[in-house]
Amino acid sequence: MTDYTSLYRNKLMSAQQVAQCVQNGWVIGTDAGAAQPVSLFTALAERAYKDELSGVKVHIMLDVYPFEFYADPQLNGKINGVSWFSSGGARKAVNGGWATFVPNYYRDIPRHLAAGYDFDAVFLEVSPMDKHGYFSLATVASISDVMISKSRRVYVVVNDKQPRAVCGSMLHISQVDGISEHSHELPVLPAATLDDVSVAIGNIIAEQIPDGACIQLGIGAIPDATGMALKNKKDLGIHTEMFTDSMVELIECGAVNNSRKQIHRGQSVTTFAYGSKRIYDYIDDNPGIALMPVDYVNDPNVICKNDNMISINAAIEVDLFGQVCAESVGTKHMSGTGGQVDYVRGACQSKGGMSFIAFASTAKNGTISKISPILTPGAVCTTGKNDVDHIVTEYGIAKLRGRPMSERVKALIAIAHPNFRDELTFEAKKRGLIV
Repeated sequence: MTDYTSLYRNKLMSAQQVAQCVQNGWVIGTDAGAAQPVSLFTALAERAYKDELSGVKVHIMLDVYPFEFYADPQLNGKINGVSWFSSGGARKAVNGGWATFVPNYYRDIPRHLAAGYDFDAVFLEVSPMDKHGYFSLATVASISDVMISKSRRVYVVVNDKQPRAVCGSMLHISQVDGISEHSHELPVLPAATLDDVSVAIGNIIAEQIPDGACIQLGIGAIPDATGMALKNKKDLGIHTEMFTDSMVELIECGAVNNSRKQIHRGQSVTTFAYGSKRIYDYIDDNPGIALMPVDYVNDPNVICKNDNMISINAAIEVDLFGQVCAESVGTKHMSGTGGQVDYVRGACQSKGGMSFIAFASTAKNGTISKISPILTPGAVCTTGKNDVDHIVTEYGIAKLRGRPMSERVKALIAIAHPNFRDELTFEAKKRGLIV
């Protein structure tokens, strides 16, 4: 029998020793959220500050730590981030010109990596090794498997605070080149503030969701408020990109039991989890949650296999054509497409399914309408007019999919803030959009 404990000891290194292995021009990959080993990237930055590195690229998404290569433009040319979905520090770096991003649908990232990328190393944070020599990839399964398969080297950080996902991706010690240890609390996503508007929108959406539906919730106050408004429903299921605190709440109160799903019945399916310690504790050793690669979880042809699939996501603005911008403020980069389009399409293909794009009707203390005649110049169109299904504000729901343009425009104006409806009507008539 293989002595995995001895093998573990032989591969044990400090974070600084791992960083010393990195050479100029290396391409390094990591996955989303809590999978990112902050200790290794800190050690790498220390070398860069000493002018010991140049030309290193880090492919990363949904950054949750204040990584130096994003925070400090002095590292430009030494370590640069390549973001597949920006958050936190990536936004500053991309807009500042010392990081770049890759436009994509989340479901397609494994395909892009497999076809066009090779990595010199992959850095991942994992749970402690089991007696068979396996590490759990814990809270994230989205793109790790393909990165590992495309990498010359794999370095892991073992954190005893990482949950062991028994229905998630695993990594065997035989695949690992170096192991470092770093015990620390996992990053948490601060709870969204549920104001009167988000609660109102959540209640409006919840009224449309039948018992037995399968849900996907995005990030933010409105998806969280919707989750809270679903606590009186029965037999709900979960098939989602991101596993959230509101989903744990729904499971523990009995609203979610996954009993009426057509696929993965009895399990909540996700590709990564991010939120509070409550989520991480829930995942640990729990066969009721399945963490799977994103090219499966976010595939619209998989999503639609569950009847009454409901997707709920947010937006920055929507124009009168129904085009949704969810990733920029004008030309200012904010995030990425992520899985919004994946779930809009998957839900709309589902028998009885519905997609909701929801947001407050105004921004900047009521001075700007988030339903506008045209998208702000330079704004990115995330979900196109042909895909969008329902748009929701605190003033109601506009059903757009399959309706004539004139009816769509009238429906959108009806859920805009009253202070902007006359202006929107004038602009729509001027452009011949209302018959």
